[in-house]
Amino acid sequence: MAVWAEATRQLVLADENTDISLFSSIIEANTTIPVYMTDADYHVILTRNVQVPKQNVEAFYEKKIARLRETQEPIEVRVSPQLMQYIFYEESNLLRQLRLFPWVQMLVVLSFMALIITYIITSYRNEQNRVWVGLTKETAHQLGTPISSLNGWLELMRTRYPDDELLPDIATDISRLQLVAERFSRIGSTPTLQPADVRQIVEESFVYMRTRVSNKVQMELKIDEPATAANGQTSAIYTTMADAPLMKWVVENLIKNAVDAMDGHGWIGLHVQRNGASIILDVTDTGRGIERKRYEQVFHPGYTTKTRGWGLGLSLCKRIVEEYHGGKIFVHQSVVGKGTTFRIVLSSMLATGAATD
Repeated sequence: MAVWAEATRQLVLADENTDISLFSSIIEANTTIPVYMTDADYHVILTRNVQVPKQNVEAFYEKKIARLRETQEPIEVRVSPQLMQYIFYEESNLLRQLRLFPWVQMLVVLSFMALIITYIITSYRNEQNRVWVGLTKETAHQLGTPISSLNGWLELMRTRYPDDELLPDIATDISRLQLVAERFSRIGSTPTLQPADVRQIVEESFVYMRTRVSNKVQMELKIDEPATAANGQTSAIYTTMADAPLMKWVVENLIKNAVDAMDGHGWIGLHVQRNGASIILDVTDTGRGIERKRYEQVFHPGYTTKTRGWGLGLSLCKRIVEEYHGGKIFVHQSVVGKGTTFRIVLSSMLATGAATD
C-alpha cells in the first residue's frame, strides 16, 4: 500500500513530460484492496475497490473513515508543501480468507478426529452387540436339547403316573424353560409387534414373580383407572404395539433386579399409568440405590454389582424397550441407601391427550 500511495502521489505530481505508465500499472494492479484517499480534513476524495451504497454516501464514508482512523495509521501523501492527503485501506477478501484458513484447517482436523473416534466407539459397541446377540442365540440353542428331553420324560411319566399331583407343576416349569429359550432366540431378530395390553403384561409378570420371590419382600401393583378416551374406547388406552413375551421378560428382569438390590427383603412397587399419549410403568424398590453418575452405566452390557452374573439383564431390557419397541427405559430417580425407580415409557395406540398423573 505504501508503494501504491507513492505511485498515486507521483501520478498527481506528473507533468506532460513524465512517463506515467509505471505509476498507472501499479495503481491498476490493485483490484482487491479497498482504498480511501482523503484530504487533510479526512473527507473522501477518491476510492478504489469500494462498494458504495446508493444512498447516504457521505454518511457511509464518514463512518468508514472514523473506524479506520481508530484501527490504523493512514499513509501520508504530501502532494505539495501546503497540501496533505491521507490513504486508508482495508483487508482484501483474500486476506480475510487466509486469516480464517488455519481455523478452518483446525476444524477439518478436529472433524476427522471426531469421525475416527465415533467410528471406533461404534465399532466397539457393534462388536459388543454381536457378542451378546450371539451369546443369547447360543444359549437358546443349547437349551433346546435338554428341554426336548424333559418333554419326552414328562410324557413318559404321564403314561405311567397319570394321577401324580406334581406333573402339572413339572409341565409348567418346562413350559417356562421353553419360554426362556424363545426369549433368548428372539434377541437380535426382528420382533413381531402386535396390539398388547400393558396392564395384562404387567399383571401376568407380577403374578408369576410374586410366587417366586421371598415372603420377606412385599410386592404391590397399582394400575391407574383409565381416563375415558374421546371416542369412548377406554380398553385401548393401555394398548401398545409390543412383543408381549419380550416385554414380560423386561418386567420380570426389573423385578429380579429390584430383589437383588434389596438383598432379599424390602418393598417393590409396580405402577402403571397414562400420561398424555404415553403409557408409563414405574418399578420402585427400597434397595441400595444408584449413584447419579451410574444412571447410564447400569445399562451397559457386562455391568453388574453382584459377585455372580453376566450383567446382561438391564442391557437386554434397554435393547428390548428402545430398539424393538421404540420406547424409553431409564433411572427415573434413585437415592443411595433408600431405593430406586426405573421407568419405562411406551407409546399408546390411542392418543387421548388426557393425563392420569
